[in-house]
Amino acid sequence: MTSIALVTCAALPDLDPDELLLKSGLEGEGYQVASCVWTDVSVDWAAYDLVVVRSPWDYTDFHEDFIAWAKHVDAVTTLLNPADVIEWNTDKRYLRDLLDAGVPVVPTVFLEPGGLTAWAPPVGFAEYVVKPAVSAGSRDTMRYIAAESMEISRAHAQRLLDANRVVMIQPYLEAVDTIGETAIIYMGGEFSHSIRKGPMLAPNAEGERVEGLYVVETIDPRTPTDTEHAAARQVLAAIPGGADRVLYARVDLIPGSDGEPLLLELELTEPSLFFAKHESAAANMVKAIKARL
Repeated sequence: MTSIALVTCAALPDLDPDELLLKSGLEGEGYQVASCVWTDVSVDWAAYDLVVVRSPWDYTDFHEDFIAWAKHVDAVTTLLNPADVIEWNTDKRYLRDLLDAGVPVVPTVFLEPGGLTAWAPPVGFAEYVVKPAVSAGSRDTMRYIAAESMEISRAHAQRLLDANRVVMIQPYLEAVDTIGETAIIYMGGEFSHSIRKGPMLAPNAEGERVEGLYVVETIDPRTPTDTEHAAARQVLAAIPGGADRVLYARVDLIPGSDGEPLLLELELTEPSLFFAKHESAAANMVKAIKARL
């Protein structure tokens, strides 16, 4: 019997509830499916025909270990998405590569560890976001009002830099609060479904740590526009080595000031795929996995 490992974290040893729809769908096709914690040293990854990364949402605290784990698994069996894709995608400096490839990206400034030599939030925007380049679930991410928060936002960035973390500064686009993000989800290279993500960050909120693995989101189904579909395809075409290498991809878009879609994030490692938000979503993933096997 073909065996599949769905990768998770110690806080979710039996998978995130949304992922149970995928597990059930795979078992319905006759596959032997296990939920495996990536930090569990007792797991024999080579015993699985396929290892699918799903909810290892604590990896940002152990980034180097996670990359080493991915490379090990990729060497002994089939890991999806592949280890080199995971290494590239888990550091949001990948946005530079996509920008160089011609992808319209939300304007982003990166600050490297070693101190703050300058502090200049995006010009012309009333609000901005500070977050680490290696992050998930909106942890250590804060939204600031430019006219009120120069000192506290600078202190936030300095704390991250002092912890040897690369910092990102992006404008907080008005469309986040009005139109919302559009997340376009692909499985096996084919469009599967799309959702709308509502605003998550309150301005000037106290503290930067999220209790738990992620910020709770407001999620609704959404039909992308033709322009958004075209933008998402442009993003996929810029994946190093080609989009056909990845089992799943989530392209998060937001309208810029001119209304044209900009890329917020390309999620190729452990994105929520919102199986419960579309009746065929889990089946689409099962189909994609079957094709790979």
